[in-house]
Amino acid sequence: MNIALTIFIIFQILVIIHLLFPALLLFLKALRNRPLQAVKLINPSFEVDYAVIVTAYEQTNLIPSVVDSILRLNYENFLVYVVADKCDISGLLFADQRVVILRPEQTLSNNIKSHFYAIDRFQRPHERLTIIDSDNLVEPEYLNELNKVFAQGYEAVQGVREAKNLNSNYACLDAAGDIYYRYIDRELLFAAGSSASLSGSGMAFSTRLYKDCLENLVNSGAGFDKILQYEIINRKLKIAFAEQAVVYDEKTSKSDQLVKQRARWINTWFKFFKLGLKLNFKGILSLNGNQFLFSIMLLRPPLFILFFLSFLCFAINIFIMPAAAGIWFLAAICFMLMFYKSLTYFKADQRIYDSLKSVPKFMFFQVLALVKAKKANELSVATKHDQDANISDLK
Repeated sequence: MNIALTIFIIFQILVIIHLLFPALLLFLKALRNRPLQAVKLINPSFEVDYAVIVTAYEQTNLIPSVVDSILRLNYENFLVYVVADKCDISGLLFADQRVVILRPEQTLSNNIKSHFYAIDRFQRPHERLTIIDSDNLVEPEYLNELNKVFAQGYEAVQGVREAKNLNSNYACLDAAGDIYYRYIDRELLFAAGSSASLSGSGMAFSTRLYKDCLENLVNSGAGFDKILQYEIINRKLKIAFAEQAVVYDEKTSKSDQLVKQRARWINTWFKFFKLGLKLNFKGILSLNGNQFLFSIMLLRPPLFILFFLSFLCFAINIFIMPAAAGIWFLAAICFMLMFYKSLTYFKADQRIYDSLKSVPKFMFFQVLALVKAKKANELSVATKHDQDANISDLK
């Protein structure tokens, strides 16, 4: 066997692992057969004190809606800190004393800085904090559902981000991808004995843990959640998944928004790829299953890149190793079945199924995003949001 063929075989193994990883997680979940059980709180009348941090950049038009949804929570012991970075806050007036509006004197353009701007100005020592984006809407039971999971002994919890809008094929395909990642990277990964990945909002932590992980770090650009989850897993802690703690998240509905957003995400994956490698080696050396499984998820390329690499391997094998081409075909079928299972598990809207015929066009825009990924942070700091809605509209 020549060196080139050996390298190609090793490359194929590294790629096909990611096609089969979802099925492996499903198998591990079945072996464990220990789903997270809802617990009855010892003292239901006692409410842990939460800081709800809402971050906004340049736009304030959606802040009244997200704050309104937070104030409708079936919960009393919290304060809302709205960090309006580079925003005109003259129109942000709230009668409720639980809402604190903060406008940094200098532009921060950074999620971690915005969060710590709020933390440094906490009006009381909150035991926990939860991160909400300005385009989110929050279900009334959100904090109560988080508490049920925190009561299991976890210090970090990721909730569910459901689609707030399905008003275009792009938004529906964005939602389809989100459902897939929610099922594989959160529900299955956590159920298999590892941790749920963080998604940027709809997540909560003990204030102590959040500060320990990020207080002394300096980060520019997107991807603070990637750093945060690495720091948590690196400490041999687990991130739990709270399937009933729901926030609604705006999905990208326009092609120009899609390209800019995906360019930032792709840039983030390349930027933090080394964290996956470090965690992988650490998990192997310390025999830590949580770290090892989580690192495989971190090392997975964006799906359109995975599809391209898989097709490339399949095509080459047709000519040099037909049997291997058959393996690739079966692996692709396995992946598609897991993708379909993710949509059925979370009861995807019919519009999401209908949008799947536009996947090739969606992937084309992601290729454009890949071309622009190197300069992603120069294109835009944050996605522009225009889907205003009230939490009552989604019922």
